[in-house]
Amino acid sequence: MRALGRIADPPATLPPRPAQPRARRGGSGRFVGALAAAAIVLVLFGAWELYADLGPVDRLILPAPHDVAKALYVDRGLLWDNFTVTAGEVLLGIVVAGAAGFVCAIALHMWFTLRISVYPLLVASQTIPIVMVAPLLVTWLGFGLAPKLAIIGLISFFPIVVTTLDALGRVDAELRKLLRTLDAPRLRILRHVELPAALPGLFSGAKLAVVFAVIGAVFAEWSGSDAGLGHLFQQAIPQLLTARAYAAVMILSAFAIALFGLLTLAERLLVPWAKDPPGGNSR
Repeated sequence: MRALGRIADPPATLPPRPAQPRARRGGSGRFVGALAAAAIVLVLFGAWELYADLGPVDRLILPAPHDVAKALYVDRGLLWDNFTVTAGEVLLGIVVAGAAGFVCAIALHMWFTLRISVYPLLVASQTIPIVMVAPLLVTWLGFGLAPKLAIIGLISFFPIVVTTLDALGRVDAELRKLLRTLDAPRLRILRHVELPAALPGLFSGAKLAVVFAVIGAVFAEWSGSDAGLGHLFQQAIPQLLTARAYAAVMILSAFAIALFGLLTLAERLLVPWAKDPPGGNSR
């Protein structure tokens, strides 16, 4: 009977195992992702090197990565001087496009008549090739900084408006209704509810805009400039200095990636609610 009693006794339950913090798993996942990205880059550069050395394309058309690296070192002074010009144009253009796009998105959000009349025109403006508009802007504004800022702003303006306007439209309708029942003025609703909700959209649009802004700076310098990486690229190709031209492109790409990363960091610091949804830690 004692044996039966022992068998019939319920087994002792072990205490629940504490869950591992997800932050560690997220950090290790980011580290693995960074290693994978580095491996992909190395594979791509290796394939590029082999194709440039053994493929049918002439080195004057496609230089090898070691030729580009050599140009980065030999022409470092020339590249740096022109990079500072292009970087200043891009940064100023992003600031102008961000401010104008944010204000435009708020205006389109608050006035429905303005939205249905102006928004289609904004969409249509993006179908016009910038190479057609750039010479006109140079003719109207001269060869200084103004036409370059205008070109960069035109290219970067639209994604900021679209993403910010979309974020404003995603504000909880019930929250708006609650504030209206409390007799909250329209501007107070905009300030305390809608503007914080629009900040993630602003950052998303800005991250897209920095990529387009670099391309816009090159087009602007092609249209009329005596300095900048776009101008240097335009000079290097006819002179068969292809490695120098590729070095300029590499610098532009690294600059765009750096700006994208800085904006991502700023978004995490200034808009933490955009990355941490309610109801649990997603990382």
